[in-house]
Amino acid sequence: MTHDNSSYSAPAARSGTNGFAVASLICGIVGLLFFGIILGPVAIVLGVVALRQQAARGGTGMAKAGLVLGVIDLLIVVVLIIAASNGGFSWYVGG
Repeated sequence: MTHDNSSYSAPAARSGTNGFAVASLICGIVGLLFFGIILGPVAIVLGVVALRQQAARGGTGMAKAGLVLGVIDLLIVVVLIIAASNGGFSWYVGG
């Protein structure tokens, strides 16, 4: 009986989720908390790339969510810039 010790590795299983979709979702979520002005556009671009890729299956929902979160990131940044240019936020508590 002979034993063949040659290294054989099976081909890597291909995941059904698009990496760009995952990256878009992560950038969109992190952009809500930090660096929205940078991560918002990155999430949008990655989401569009993920949606345009026909070969990759799955991740369409994540790509759309990342795209929406990227837009929300940019809207939050715009609102904060407008508020800062008008003197900031002020809260009036009756008294």
